[in-house]
Amino acid sequence: MTKKLIIGIWIGFTALLLGIVLFIWAVSADFLGLFGPLPDFKTLENPRSEIASELYSADGVLLGSYFRENRSPVSYNDLSPNLVNALIATEDVRFEKHSGIDFQSMGRVLFKSLILRQGAGGGSTLSQQTAKNLFKTRRSVNESPLNRVPGLRMLIIKTKEWIVAAKLERAYTKNEILTMYLNTSEFGSNAYGIKTAAKTFFNKAPNELNIEESATLVGLFKAPSYYSPIYNPENSLRRRNTVLAQMHKYGYLEKSLYDSLRVLPIVLDYAVESQNMGVATYFREIVKADLIRWARETLKADGTPYDLFGDGLRIYTTVDSRLQRYAEEAVTEHMAELQKAFMRENAGREPWIDSNGRVIAGFIENAVKRTDAYRNLNNRFKDRPDSVDYYLNQKKRMRVFTWEGELDTLMSTMDSLRHYKRYLQAGFMSLDPKSGHIKAWVGGINYKHFKFDHVKQSRRQPGSTFKPFVYAAAIENGYSPCYSVVDQPVEITTPGQERGGLKTPTVNSLMRR
Repeated sequence: MTKKLIIGIWIGFTALLLGIVLFIWAVSADFLGLFGPLPDFKTLENPRSEIASELYSADGVLLGSYFRENRSPVSYNDLSPNLVNALIATEDVRFEKHSGIDFQSMGRVLFKSLILRQGAGGGSTLSQQTAKNLFKTRRSVNESPLNRVPGLRMLIIKTKEWIVAAKLERAYTKNEILTMYLNTSEFGSNAYGIKTAAKTFFNKAPNELNIEESATLVGLFKAPSYYSPIYNPENSLRRRNTVLAQMHKYGYLEKSLYDSLRVLPIVLDYAVESQNMGVATYFREIVKADLIRWARETLKADGTPYDLFGDGLRIYTTVDSRLQRYAEEAVTEHMAELQKAFMRENAGREPWIDSNGRVIAGFIENAVKRTDAYRNLNNRFKDRPDSVDYYLNQKKRMRVFTWEGELDTLMSTMDSLRHYKRYLQAGFMSLDPKSGHIKAWVGGINYKHFKFDHVKQSRRQPGSTFKPFVYAAAIENGYSPCYSVVDQPVEITTPGQERGGLKTPTVNSLMRR
C-alpha cells in the first residue's frame, strides 16, 4: 500500500511538472491562438514606450514638450542612489539575486495568502513589473479566447510576465532593467517616468532627489492616485514612511536617520507641465502645427510616418531663450501699465466704442456668437433661444486672468466675455535681419487665457512699424536724417496713367535726432 502511494505521488508530481512545462510552452508559443501574443525577440531588443518630443532653443534650453504621455527617459547614471535604494527595498529586495522570477518570494506569497490568509503582496519582481509596463501583458491577454475562463486569466497574465521577465534578464543588465522600470512607470499627475515625476512633484532632476523625496515617489508605485501627495497627502505621508521603514529594515538607513526622516512633512514644489506653462508658449503652439504636418509627410526607416507625440523627437529652433524671456518680461511690464492707463481712461463706460466715441450696441451679444460656448448651447437648444440666453447668463465658478494674478470668482459666460474684452493685447516678434531667424516670439499677454496669437493670426495695418523701412530707404538714397519735407499730399504720375494718379501723404520729417 505504501509503495503504491509513493508511486502515485511520483506519477502525480511528474504529471504536474510536465503540465506546468507544457502550459508555459503553450503560453509562450500562443498555442492555437488561445493565449494571446507575446513580444518577439526584436521587440524585446527594442522595447518601445511613448516618449515626449522636446523643443529646444538655439542656446540649448528646453522650451517645452509635445506628448500624450509626458515621459522623457533617463539613464542609470542619472538616478539618485537614494531612489535606487528606496525602490529595491520596497519593491524587490532580492532583485540582484534572482533571474526575473523570485521563487522564494512566490513561496512566501503562497504560504501567507493561501494558508495563513494574510496579505503578502503580489510577489512580482521588478523584472516582471517592467515586462508589464513595457509590453502591456495584462492588456494583450484580452485578445485570448481563454480570457473569460474563471481563474485562468490571471494565471495566463502571470505566466506571460514570468516568461518576458526571464527574457529581459537575458537581454539586459540589472541596472538597465531597473532604469527601464523607472522610465516606464506612471506616477500620477500626468507624470510618466521618473524624470517627469521628479520635475512635477519636486522640480528636481532624478539625481537630485534626497531620501524622503525618493521614498515619496517610490510610494506612488502601489497606487498613484490613492497615495498622491497632492490629492491624498495623509495617505502619501503614511506610504512614504512605509518605504523609509523598508529602507531601514534592509540596511539602507540607520535607525537615527530613519527616526529623524519619518517625522518630516512632505515638502513639494508641484507643477504639472502643460502647454500653458513655460517660455515661448505661443511660439510652441505655432511650431506644433508645422511639426504635425512635417511628421505626417515624413516617413521613418520602417515606412511609417513620425509621431510627434510619442516618438521622442528633439526639435531645435532659432529662438534664443534669453531674448525670449526678455521679450516676455517687456510685454508683461509695459502691457500691465498700459492696461491701468486704459482702465482709467475708460472709467465708467464700456471700452468698445466707434470712431465717434459712442458705445457699439450689441457688441458683446454679437461677440459671444463666435464662441464655442454659444455654438454648443445653440446646438443643444435648437429653436430655444431663451434657454441659450439662460445658460449664457448663469453664473458659475471660474478662474479668470487679471494682472494681479488669477482670480477665483463667480461669473457667467457673458460676464467673463465682458471681462476679457476689456484687456489690451500685443504681439511681439524679433528676428535676425541677416538670416531671417526668429529670435523671440510673444503672441499675447497670457497664453493660458488668451489663445489667439497676435503675431501669426492677427491682421493689422503696419502703421508706424513701417517707418524704419522708409527712413532706411531715404538714407540709402542720400537723404540726411535732418532733411525735412512739407506734410502735404504728393501726386505721383506713372507712365501710361492719366493725370491725377497715385496720391500719398508725406511725413513732416523723415527722421529726427
